[in-house]
Amino acid sequence: MAVRGASGGQVMSLDSLVRVGRGMRVTAAPRRLPVPEGMTAPLGCDAVAVPARFGPLVLPRLPRVGCVYADDTHWWWIVPSDSDYALEWPESVRYSTGAVVSETPHLIHRPEGPVPYTPPIPLYLALCRVMGTTPIWSRQLSA
Repeated sequence: MAVRGASGGQVMSLDSLVRVGRGMRVTAAPRRLPVPEGMTAPLGCDAVAVPARFGPLVLPRLPRVGCVYADDTHWWWIVPSDSDYALEWPESVRYSTGAVVSETPHLIHRPEGPVPYTPPIPLYLALCRVMGTTPIWSRQLSA
C-alpha cells in the first residue's frame, strides 16, 4: 500500500511511514549503571529498580547496602548477575539484566569495601515486606 500526496508528490509505502514515525520518537539511550571507581564487580551486575517512595522504607531493613542510585521516580540497587533466578520480584519492581537503565540516576549510597552489591535475598525480603507481597517460598501451593 502506498500513499501519494494531494499535490502528486513522493509516494511512501506504509512501511516507510512506520519507519519515519519510529524515528521521530525521542528516547534516552540505554546505559549501564556505572560501578564507582575503585570497585569491582566479579559476579557481574544487574539492577533492581523500585518506585522512589519505597526506597527510604527498604534501606534501613537491609543488613548490607551496596551501591544505590536514585532519581525522582526510582531507586536502583546493584545486585550480582542472575539474582532474578527462581525469584518472583514484587509487581512494581523492575529487574534489569546488565544494570541497563534509560534514566540518568545519581549515586546516593556507596558502600565501604570493593564490591557494589546489595545481597539479593535480603533485598527481596525487604521489598516484599514494604510492598505487602508474600515471598514466593511462603505462598501456599494448590494441588
